[in-house]
Amino acid sequence: MALMNKHLSRRTILRGLGAAISLPLLDAMVPAFASPSTAAAPLRLAFIYAPNGILMDHWTPPTDGADFDLPRDLPRILAPLAPHRENLLVLSGLTQNTGRALGDAEGDHARASATYLTGVHPKKTNGAGICAGISVDQMAASHVGASARFPSIELACEDGRLVGNCDSGYSCAYSNTLSWRTPTSPLPSEVNPRAVFERLFGAIDENSRDRLKRQRDETSILDYVLDDTRRLGAQLGPSDRGKIDEYLTSVREIERRIQLAENDGGQPAPSIEKPSGVPADFAGYAQLMFDLMAAAFQTGATRVSTFMLGREGSTRAYREIGISDAHHPITHHRGDPELIEKVARINTYHVEQLAYFLARLKSAPDGDGTLLDHSLIVYGSGLSDGNRHQHNNLPVLVAGKSGGQHITYPDETPMNNLHLSLLDQMGVPIDSLGDSSGKLFQ
Repeated sequence: MALMNKHLSRRTILRGLGAAISLPLLDAMVPAFASPSTAAAPLRLAFIYAPNGILMDHWTPPTDGADFDLPRDLPRILAPLAPHRENLLVLSGLTQNTGRALGDAEGDHARASATYLTGVHPKKTNGAGICAGISVDQMAASHVGASARFPSIELACEDGRLVGNCDSGYSCAYSNTLSWRTPTSPLPSEVNPRAVFERLFGAIDENSRDRLKRQRDETSILDYVLDDTRRLGAQLGPSDRGKIDEYLTSVREIERRIQLAENDGGQPAPSIEKPSGVPADFAGYAQLMFDLMAAAFQTGATRVSTFMLGREGSTRAYREIGISDAHHPITHHRGDPELIEKVARINTYHVEQLAYFLARLKSAPDGDGTLLDHSLIVYGSGLSDGNRHQHNNLPVLVAGKSGGQHITYPDETPMNNLHLSLLDQMGVPIDSLGDSSGKLFQ
């Protein structure tokens, strides 16, 4: 890096008509002779949610602690994560007690997602008066969000309304989002990749007519920042120029895939409402959303995100892997081996998309490490056994810089203990959360 009299601001943006592209962390953004603490990249936090529970017999490793040996002890559903063994903590024994009926009878799917990040038993209503709790992601966002363009970003691969009755008298707001800004304010998830792309890279002052013309003509958003890119490149060393080139190439690839999806004539599953710009197959859809989340983390657009692979109670059919059955009904397998096999394939298919995301984060340089080194990625479901709607021993894993362990906690250990630990890692000063009894780790 060539030393400059004035280092580049971390908030530097490439600007042009219809575009405002933030940059990843560059060497020139670190002041000359900065201390290691000054140069450290910020920590990111993401929650990725799999609907309808997970088959625990095919999820839980047979051994505990550091003896957890991949691939020998890697169950079928986790097998796609073998390349990331050293980055995984698989946590067993955690319970979200507030997801149980507690006198409210049916409605486990709505309670599973509503309590997953809030730890608060939701008020049973399908109309006015919805009430849950502030979700962990929003607690983190309120603390660290001021340093980013967006306090948090909420994504999903399945559209879902926030009104009406979706589960035994529970509002759809409980089933279709993880994030609650306040106990009465659920945050809707964005399901359209084009909308996410424009939010991250489109200029605020671009009018809708110009934006539609750009999309119709398939003009790359990078064309609008070409002059700014050249001017900035002239001020940077070879290493930073290489980083910018690699990053903008990835942005263009995301944009190209969105354009292909918008021109695709493929038909969605009958039960899924397909917005513009969504790939026809689930893997392409999920991976595109994961790439957008990675880009948001890489540029510092946000440090907090949630992603629902499907809404709770999802009836998506995964025909691309040979399963035409709706997801939710077959989770009530009642011990039928054929249905169990189909659920296992869906669970594994979801984890394959997680493996893609972790590889994407691991390949992205970020300060003194990679994006994965500077992230806490939580994956799991608000139900363990989808057949019996169990809220104990939930499937949970945390990916980040260090791992390689399977840790089994005592039965009924509050999942809120994990949330408390994650907030502590993010620098959020909270001593207790819901029914928490202490932190799982420091």
